[in-house]
Amino acid sequence: MLIRLNKYIADSGAASRRKAEEYILDGRVMVNNNIIMELAFRVDDVNDIVLLDGEKIAPKRHLYFLLNKPKGVITTTDDEKSRRTVVELIKTKEKVYPVGRLDYNTTGVLFLTNDGDFANLLTHPRNRVPRVYEVHISAPLKEEDEKTLLKGVYIDGVKGVFTKVAFPKNTNRKFIEVTGIEGRNHFVKNMFGALGYTVTDLNRKSYAGIQAEIPVGMYRQLSGEEVQNIIKKYGR
Repeated sequence: MLIRLNKYIADSGAASRRKAEEYILDGRVMVNNNIIMELAFRVDDVNDIVLLDGEKIAPKRHLYFLLNKPKGVITTTDDEKSRRTVVELIKTKEKVYPVGRLDYNTTGVLFLTNDGDFANLLTHPRNRVPRVYEVHISAPLKEEDEKTLLKGVYIDGVKGVFTKVAFPKNTNRKFIEVTGIEGRNHFVKNMFGALGYTVTDLNRKSYAGIQAEIPVGMYRQLSGEEVQNIIKKYGR
């Protein structure tokens, strides 16, 4: 995967990103035996050889997992009530962290990674990364409430909107597919709750265009191509 040289250096633990930029400008960094003094230079984190002051450095291995989260699992790294966590479902010796949160009984797409920049890219509101949810509610959604969800609902004084509201074929208006770009806690439930509906079942169908096409409770690693596509599409 191609990454900026300053990030490569920082990920190796040799220096902060800002300090890494100083090293590059000072001519202390070589890539494949060539001195590199371009801050925007990108390196292949697998195949390129990077030297800092003549010593080879390498970033820590970044891991990217997609979990189809089951019910009854908490989205955190540990829990004071000793409930099972999503981290326990991933078999790896490296420490990984969930990207954002899904409620205890919410299912679906959840990313786990040790790449803080990737996690920030996915969760920062300015990147407008879409999340698609399948929602079951307590009563059929009224047409006027559908319009309200698209125009905006205030939750704790902050306006929230769904960018799309759809009804899968051959279902009633109690089963809805909504798309949003926010990651506030309980966002989907609170949006419907503000209009008097109770969410009885919630599944995140996709995040950043990635669907959980694996059984509930299972996981897989994201491919390098998938990671790069997310970075290119939503910017870093």
